[in-house]
Amino acid sequence: MSRRHSLFEDLQGVLTGALFMALAIQFFQHAKLLTGGVTGIAFLIHYATHWAYGAVFFIISVPFYLFAWRTLGAEFTLKTFAAIGTLSLLTGWLPHWLSFGSLNPLFAAIMGGLLAGAGILMLVRHRASLGGVTVLALYLQQRRGWRAGHVQLGFDLAILFAGIFLASPQQMLLSIAGALALNLVIAINHRPGRYMGM
Repeated sequence: MSRRHSLFEDLQGVLTGALFMALAIQFFQHAKLLTGGVTGIAFLIHYATHWAYGAVFFIISVPFYLFAWRTLGAEFTLKTFAAIGTLSLLTGWLPHWLSFGSLNPLFAAIMGGLLAGAGILMLVRHRASLGGVTVLALYLQQRRGWRAGHVQLGFDLAILFAGIFLASPQQMLLSIAGALALNLVIAINHRPGRYMGM
């Protein structure tokens, strides 16, 4: 049984996890790639409408709070709200702090996937998430014993293929590589019976 995290540990975990995810989004955006989950749905809307990514992500995450509150509790939901709010802000600020003169698309896909997986894993270990598919994946892992990474991968691939009209075949293949890298991190490091920080 793991010890509960202190407030300071939770704050740094949520902030660092959101920052890792925001960096991943910068890699994906610069290379015009897609990803899965609510993050991927926000990309689809952002690419199609050019609305601000952070605002789109925050708004489409709202319906998942009720599900999280009912299934995973108030603490998880409040931390998830904090993570989503932080990520929404960081995605608007990071382009002013970071730019890429040259970025190989394959590296962007793999590095973005690894950063996103590490960020999501960090949030999960501090009883938070970025909402949406992750909440459902964690719920099914707790209740059914299904690996969160496998559940997430199935949903992610479905969301990725929804972007087939917005991305070239090369971008789709690179996006799938990024999704595989992301889910590999989660599947290997977040298994039932291992430390989950809950």
